[in-house]
Amino acid sequence: MKTREMASPGFHQALAAHQSAAPAHRVDPGIAQAVERQNAALRELSRRAFLELDVAPEDAPAPVEAARAQRPRQAAATEAAALAGPVRSGRPGHRAVRRRQYESRHEGYQRGAGA
Repeated sequence: MKTREMASPGFHQALAAHQSAAPAHRVDPGIAQAVERQNAALRELSRRAFLELDVAPEDAPAPVEAARAQRPRQAAATEAAALAGPVRSGRPGHRAVRRRQYESRHEGYQRGAGA
């Protein structure tokens, strides 16, 4: 594998000649001003779109701790509603069995929550 450092002296001479003859990068002042105006306009739009609010709106997500505390209560309510729903199996006593399973599973939770 060849690198510039290992190139022939002729390559180095040609590279130096090319670099000295290449025009310097020139920036049109009108284009530079237009770019700056565009950037300023975009910054202003971004600032307006993402205002920092002191008060969270009602539909804002709840803090993580509140959501974690609410999750077990919601799960228990959902399971209780599902158990109270119609019995699809058609087996006699199915609802009573499911209710006992539910109560035994949530016995420690209900004691700890003060329910």
